[in-house]
Amino acid sequence: MTKRIYFDNAATTPLDPEVLAAMMPYLTEHFGNPSSIYSYGRETRMGIENARKTVAKLLNAHPAEIFFTSGGTESSNTAINAAITDLGCKHIITSPIEHHATLHTVEHLQNAHNIKLTYLKILENGHVDLHHLEQILAASNEKCFVTLMHANNEIGNITDIEAVGNICKKFNAIFHSDTVQTVGHFSFNLRELPVHFITGAAHKFHGPKGVGMLYINENIKIHPFIQGGAQERNMRAGTENVYGIIGFAKALELATANFETNSTYIRSLKTYMMEQLKMHIPGIGFNGDTSNNSLYTVLNVSFPKTEKSEMLLFNLDIHNICASGGSACTSGADQGSHVIRAFNNNPNKVAVRFSFSKHNTKEEIDEAIQHLKTMI
Repeated sequence: MTKRIYFDNAATTPLDPEVLAAMMPYLTEHFGNPSSIYSYGRETRMGIENARKTVAKLLNAHPAEIFFTSGGTESSNTAINAAITDLGCKHIITSPIEHHATLHTVEHLQNAHNIKLTYLKILENGHVDLHHLEQILAASNEKCFVTLMHANNEIGNITDIEAVGNICKKFNAIFHSDTVQTVGHFSFNLRELPVHFITGAAHKFHGPKGVGMLYINENIKIHPFIQGGAQERNMRAGTENVYGIIGFAKALELATANFETNSTYIRSLKTYMMEQLKMHIPGIGFNGDTSNNSLYTVLNVSFPKTEKSEMLLFNLDIHNICASGGSACTSGADQGSHVIRAFNNNPNKVAVRFSFSKHNTKEEIDEAIQHLKTMI
């Protein structure tokens, strides 16, 4: 079988064998419902709470601030809805380059609750204009909710969420950050970071799909988004995804322990691909900020539009090379990228996102470059 070259790790990552090994006992002998009082239930309850303590320690948060969910989308929905329904926010401030889990949610709330919705300006390099954020907050007479992602899933740009948090603090605004692309890839100190909500998804850092987390600052009190039970300390109804939660904690533990080695290696792959593309493919460019102020895992490339390149993703797939035209949630639909349209809407370019993990190699990049030379 031809080896597949997988360059779509921002969409999802392969499960780490050590994570699977940690999960297996909770798929077999430790199968009890954690809400049950007998020993099988107590075993799984202990597993969940130990996982919560692990995640909290790695993010420098209190265990009571960590809630397990089905993933980043549910976590963001919970935080955004709570800001409006529980925390009295009447004005949402976000950016046009957020993930659709945020954009669709704020659009719904704008219509359902007659909430004011403001989009920040995007600079030419794809970064959010934080000066504009401060201007809007200073001019607003209502309690504001700011939701800005830490790192963009399509172009990789990183927003200084400490700076955002301090601006929000100055104007008494509630701050949520979609950190799905950075939890497991960067260190966090939530005791010091001025943020009310952050999110995470295990499958972005070699954990299982279908499990995520929501950090809720201990000074914030909200009601559950999903009703029907007392799980997650009355915050998230539904029988817990026990083996998923165990996998989340183990994946985060491994990612944190190996951060320096893995991040240095993956960044070198990104740099190498940039160099090889510039050397071998005329007319290419890069979308977003390609300096260190971007995800070391993500490279978004603009290729010249030709008859060949318009079928670029399809042709890459024929050669067993997996890449994306945008976020995984829309990569099956030819709608273009709402992110790139927000700051660089060039109809003569074709955008492709390559995203890397510890499993990729320079040899894979060399092979991809050889194929790309024939496709442009």
